[in-house]
Amino acid sequence: MSVRKLVECVPNFSEGRNKTVIDAIARSISGITGVKLLDVDPGTDTNRTVFTFVGDPESVVEAAVASARTAFDLIDMTLHTGAHPRMGAMDVCPFVPVSGVTMEECVEISRKAAERIAGELAVPVYLYEKAARTPRRTSLADIRAGEYEALPDKMGKPEWEPDYGPSAFIPRWGATVVGAREFLIAYNVNLNTRDRKLANDIALTIREGGRSARDVSGNVVKDESGNPVKVPGLLSEVRAIGWYIDAYRCAQVSINLIDYRTTPLHVVWETVRREADRLGLVVTGSEIVGLLPLEPLADAGRHFLKKMGKSEGGSERELIEVAVRSMGLDSVNDFDPERKIVEYAARESAPLVSMKVAGFVDEVSRDSPAPGGGSVAALAGSLGAALAAMVANLTVGKKGYEAAWPSMSELAVRSQRIKEELVRAVDEDTNAFNGLMEAMKLPKSSPEQREARDVAMQEGYKKAAAVPLETARICLEAISACLVAAEKGNANSASDAGVGALMARAGVEGAILNVLINLGPIVDAAFKTDCAARAEAMAGEARLLCERTVGIVRSSLVR
Repeated sequence: MSVRKLVECVPNFSEGRNKTVIDAIARSISGITGVKLLDVDPGTDTNRTVFTFVGDPESVVEAAVASARTAFDLIDMTLHTGAHPRMGAMDVCPFVPVSGVTMEECVEISRKAAERIAGELAVPVYLYEKAARTPRRTSLADIRAGEYEALPDKMGKPEWEPDYGPSAFIPRWGATVVGAREFLIAYNVNLNTRDRKLANDIALTIREGGRSARDVSGNVVKDESGNPVKVPGLLSEVRAIGWYIDAYRCAQVSINLIDYRTTPLHVVWETVRREADRLGLVVTGSEIVGLLPLEPLADAGRHFLKKMGKSEGGSERELIEVAVRSMGLDSVNDFDPERKIVEYAARESAPLVSMKVAGFVDEVSRDSPAPGGGSVAALAGSLGAALAAMVANLTVGKKGYEAAWPSMSELAVRSQRIKEELVRAVDEDTNAFNGLMEAMKLPKSSPEQREARDVAMQEGYKKAAAVPLETARICLEAISACLVAAEKGNANSASDAGVGALMARAGVEGAILNVLINLGPIVDAAFKTDCAARAEAMAGEARLLCERTVGIVRSSLVR
């Protein structure tokens, strides 16, 4: 299955004291189908509230516009006071790619939202960060310089014409900044000291901005223009300071990880550990403030498994547990993956794969058409991929297979991805069938209703065919993984690779039967021909791959 498209939006509104206004904005976000409001964080002193929600690209744009509309009706910037820098009622609205969405796509999403907010409310909107059209508007601080009070003069200058909306000061609203940025991870590392200065020394060493150079006498070195000379820090896209937290009775290196793909989370941890050791300190754990995506945590889990000399192809659950334990993410606060990982907090319910095995088998056996063969085919394929991962993991670290360790570790990682996609397909197949059933229940009393019902049913049949077609494709990947496991993996587990191939082939064949049964009522001849041709090609390839895999396994078992 394709990765779910998920975007995070984190709008900041200039109201942190009036609960009625805050609740109204929250309702406007939660009321949009396809969006999940994850957090509402009001601040009395700052008079500012940060909302965090996630969803598919279209729904996130709708929620952002809806929340701006509510703020337009309820917030009056002429009355606003607060400690936080601000220039508008909806002050800043960043969009962040979480999964299945590129930064380029997120830029377009943010520009679409900015254009709608400006057009529907007739207010000025600026673009920043990755969405900025000019370098001078990349930085939020540069755009917001002078804040709300500077807008009357600023808006009259050609260089400050907004990207969207009127080039005029709107007293009740001010101006809004919308953009796209990478996911910012707020990450604090704990030290076995209360000395803030020692924590800050580490922060100055690791942060990208570094520290001022000093001469042998300890004086700041300056250049010919009189500006301090900087010694760059060790880590790109990292900001950090040192502080003391009384509640934890320890100093922390407080870090904003601006781009975890440039500098991975585990690299930050390892670097702080090394610098702490240099100062005679011990790192005692760390914490994530707010949420983070799955990717940096899974990457950390693979990093630590590799350090142990193990395969990097652990399951998601194992990778998360290894990362949490290795970095002490639960040392000062609980770390609940269901609340802390964005994809988990936002994921749709999956009632079938959440069942115990006996319960799932009983559910299949009931007198209802779903879950049926499509979900069972996906489950069969996932078990095949799981066996490929198992064989690969049992090969890494095994004497006599040293040359295969790197490739088997890669195979385990790939097989785990295939397994997870097919596990999701178990519920996706049933959901597709249920969608078709809902279309069949639509009213058909009038010609217009019958036409609408026919259109909905055609779309339902297409989806009911497309989902198992994708399941078959991924099951084919599972057979390929089992073939590699049989060829290069631990010979003592050869039979497991064979069973995996057979299960995955059952997944291919079973999914294809579900494709074919749903093609019959479809009137789109080109769609039917394409799906049928792809299905038959995959069936043939699955047969050849499975026979080859089982042949290798049988040969290895006859000694």
